[in-house]
Amino acid sequence: MDAIKYIQSKEQISTKIADFISGDNISVNYKIVEGGKTRIQTFKGDVIKIQGKDGTQTFTVRKISDGLGVERTFPLLSPNIESIVLNKKGKTRRAKLFYLRKRSGKSARIKEKRFKEEEEEIIKNKSSVSEPKLEKEEPINTSTSEPQIETQAIENQTIPTAEDQTIPTSSN
Repeated sequence: MDAIKYIQSKEQISTKIADFISGDNISVNYKIVEGGKTRIQTFKGDVIKIQGKDGTQTFTVRKISDGLGVERTFPLLSPNIESIVLNKKGKTRRAKLFYLRKRSGKSARIKEKRFKEEEEEIIKNKSSVSEPKLEKEEPINTSTSEPQIETQAIENQTIPTAEDQTIPTSSN
C-alpha cells in the first residue's frame, strides 16, 4: 500500500471543499510563527492553479507586489491556514492561468463574473426564510354596526386588505 494513502486512511483527514476556482480573487489568512510569537498574515491575490485531491490538494495564489509577481502555494488542509475569504469571482475559461506570468498591467487582469439582478436575488433568498405561513381566516361578524376589516396574518404582522377598508360616512 502506498505510504500517503496509508497515512490518510489512518488519520481520516477532514475534507474541506474549496469554494473557489481558478481565476477567483481570494485572501488567505495564515499563521506565521516568529520566534515564540504567532501572528496572522494575509496573502491577497488571484488563484492561478488548483491541483491534487483529498489530503494533498494545493492551490497557488499570485499577486503583484511592487511591480513583481509573487506566487505562493498553499496546502488546502494546512492547519496554518486560518481562513480563506473569497473577494471576487473571476471569469476565466481555463483551469491553469500560467499565461498571467508573462503579462503585466491591464492585460494581466481577470474580468469579474457578473450576475444578473434576478440571480443575485435568488441567491440571497436561498438563505432567507421561504414562503410566509398564513393563519386560518376567522369568520366575519356582521352583527356590529362598525365596518369590518379583513386581515391576513403574515409572520405576526396584520395587514388590512384595501378592498374591505371603508370609511363610515355620516348622513345629514
